[in-house]
Amino acid sequence: MFCPSCGFRNSEGTDFCTRCGASLIADQADAQTTMSYAASETSGEIKPIKRPLPEAAALVIRRGGGRAGETYALSAERTSVGRHPGSDIFLDDVTVSRNHALITHDEATYVISDAGSLNGTYVNRHRVERHILIDGDELQIGKFKLTFITP
Repeated sequence: MFCPSCGFRNSEGTDFCTRCGASLIADQADAQTTMSYAASETSGEIKPIKRPLPEAAALVIRRGGGRAGETYALSAERTSVGRHPGSDIFLDDVTVSRNHALITHDEATYVISDAGSLNGTYVNRHRVERHILIDGDELQIGKFKLTFITP
């Protein structure tokens, strides 16, 4: 089963994409889309894939806290992530620090910085203090796994 959002091939019976967290069962017929093509793995025929056009970069929760599929647009210059209820992205779990990380945005660059968290911030399974995000990066904050996607 291919994800209608990113085109990633997922196992049959999966409800959410393991790459971007998009719903594999939701009807996205009314969403604004563009057409892209991917070669079939079994033959030379081309199979169309519909991909929604995001308006801004976003973080999608892939796993953790029963919140898989939740999407957070990163349209502000600064986005706070943490266990504090006032955080822009509130992750309610003891493995997440109150003020865990900060995502800053200037022009076309998104940077995640650890805010001195106890358990650390991970990008693509490597602990980071500061990292420039690129499309498809996997973030781990506490028990939550998120995917960074760009338009």
